[in-house]
Amino acid sequence: MSLIATLGAIEIGLVFALVALGVYITFRVLDFPDLTVDGTLPLGAAVAAAMIAGGVNPVFATLAAIVAGCLAGTVTAWLNIRFSILHLLAGILTMTALFSINLRVMGVPNIPLMNRPTVIDFFTWLNPFIAAMGLPARPTLRVLALLIIVTFIAALLARFLKTEFGLAMRATGANPRMARAQGIRTDMYIYVGVALSNGLVALAGALFAQTAGFADVSIGTGTIIAGLAAVILGETIFRTRSIVVAVFSCLIGAIAYRLAIALALNAGWLGLRASDLNLVTAVLVGIALMLPGVANPLRSLFKRSAP
Repeated sequence: MSLIATLGAIEIGLVFALVALGVYITFRVLDFPDLTVDGTLPLGAAVAAAMIAGGVNPVFATLAAIVAGCLAGTVTAWLNIRFSILHLLAGILTMTALFSINLRVMGVPNIPLMNRPTVIDFFTWLNPFIAAMGLPARPTLRVLALLIIVTFIAALLARFLKTEFGLAMRATGANPRMARAQGIRTDMYIYVGVALSNGLVALAGALFAQTAGFADVSIGTGTIIAGLAAVILGETIFRTRSIVVAVFSCLIGAIAYRLAIALALNAGWLGLRASDLNLVTAVLVGIALMLPGVANPLRSLFKRSAP
């Protein structure tokens, strides 16, 4: 696989690391399966692209995308809590509505952002270091900029989950009945957690639009699969109870997942084409889901055979 292809896979992996962090909050911290993310990713891209194309500063456009994602997550939590709609169905309802909302926001199915200012332009101070290493300028700049942004956000999230508020949120997901008995307002933590999750996914969409140079209404297809696969793969690589390691394992899992897809598609002996992306994705997700189950029987077998 070429250097450009490797950098491209890492770039997409870093973008989807934010999706993995969002999925980690809902699936692992809150135990709230949320399918809203398939609509939130293109929502973030749509809001950011529409505002940047309209001449708005890319930083403000990205922040607006985060707010839009938080609002979408709040709607899903509201449907679940206020009307007792199953969380999966609430997410599907919001995701379905977001498809039309995204078209309304964009006005057209696709918005190009070529030669438009992006948040990546704020990291051009890295160019001398990139030139000194002899690496491709623009692809490497995007990777380093995303690495800084994603690492900073992951550190903030890990710190947040270790605060008193974060511990109460984790208690809400682990045992809501016990949490309520301790005086924790579980509904509020679900609202905050689902909103935060979708805000991170919308940020991923905004960054994707700015690094890829376009926003399309269909880019959200399979977002939940990619995010969940990254979380599970990261957990398989780093088996730990530490919340900090668990958060950063999502980053490693997302990058490893995208690199595995790129390697599979670029392996000539496999005979795969770009049209086989969904097949490769399904196989990799299946393997990621099976790995924890395969490891546990082996570990118990060794324990039984030990004297």
